[in-house]
Amino acid sequence: MTRIAVAGATGRVGRHVVDVLQAGGHDVVAISRSRGVDVITGDGLAAALDGAESIIDTATGPSPEQHAATEFFTTAARNLQEAGSRAGVRRLVVVSIIGTDKYTAGYGAAKIAHERAALAGPVPAQILRAAQFHEFVEVLMTWGRRGDVVYLPGMRTQLVAARTVAEALAALALSPEAAAAGAPVAEIAGPREEYLPAMAELLAARRGDPVKIEVAGNPADPDDELNSSGALLPGPHATLAGPTFAEWLDATL
Repeated sequence: MTRIAVAGATGRVGRHVVDVLQAGGHDVVAISRSRGVDVITGDGLAAALDGAESIIDTATGPSPEQHAATEFFTTAARNLQEAGSRAGVRRLVVVSIIGTDKYTAGYGAAKIAHERAALAGPVPAQILRAAQFHEFVEVLMTWGRRGDVVYLPGMRTQLVAARTVAEALAALALSPEAAAAGAPVAEIAGPREEYLPAMAELLAARRGDPVKIEVAGNPADPDDELNSSGALLPGPHATLAGPTFAEWLDATL
């Protein structure tokens, strides 16, 4: 039985990681503020990592704003690296976003700072960049809703289930030698390219929501064109895994 610490254990991906690992019979240390462990202040972190062979970092901060997110991610990465090194942790696995290295601002730029901080520490790190989650469609619809209209970017993506990403993160944490033999950055995405507004229309139709979906860019965003240019699609060596968004809806709604 392997002891693995999961940072952000109650979040969108972290809760699936915990479930996958526990189903496999592993000893899981769930790290979250609600459980008395704080990756920013370091409170409870040394005790949580005691005896852990690997850390899976899925933690996210309260703000998507670039400065706040960068401060959260880099602080958390440094604390996990330092405490992990002292505890004898063998591997740090971090979830990131496909295309984040192309961003110059915003949350994407914060995630690339996160990656660099994780890779710079003493504990060998593996980055898994994922496509946008299936669950992300509803989040963006909520953010973009104005009455009976939802405004969304014309994003080309290869949507993937959070559960699928969690399974891949768990596999990396359980196979540190295999991860070390490969590139420090890997990718995982869904089985096919999807168009975000079309997936939003599908979700609205399944729920009987008469909302109208409109494609809208953001001229103030220097990285806005990344949404439609294909920059957020996986590379040729990415792992592709289902379910598709439609299949996921069938299973969850």
